[in-house]
Amino acid sequence: MVTAIILMQVDPKRLNELADQLAGLEGVSECYSVGGSYDLVAIIRVARNEDLAGLVTERIAPLEGIEHTETLLAFKAHSRHDLESMFSLGM
Repeated sequence: MVTAIILMQVDPKRLNELADQLAGLEGVSECYSVGGSYDLVAIIRVARNEDLAGLVTERIAPLEGIEHTETLLAFKAHSRHDLESMFSLGM
């Protein structure tokens, strides 16, 4: 499984609409509105790097109102929970 975190600066007028659009995309497991330097944070969980590339470039980047993104690729999960088994259902 590939996990990525996408930090986004967005047009404030479109924040709620974008959050809902992002949350509805396959591969986006969570989307948070946040305070600080970024407005939205999307947690991505996909099977392969190619799936991540397609999601970011073909589904997320074209969304109107996203002004800047920074994508962080997770190397290793440090958690008390077995995240792999939680998110691999149905994959």
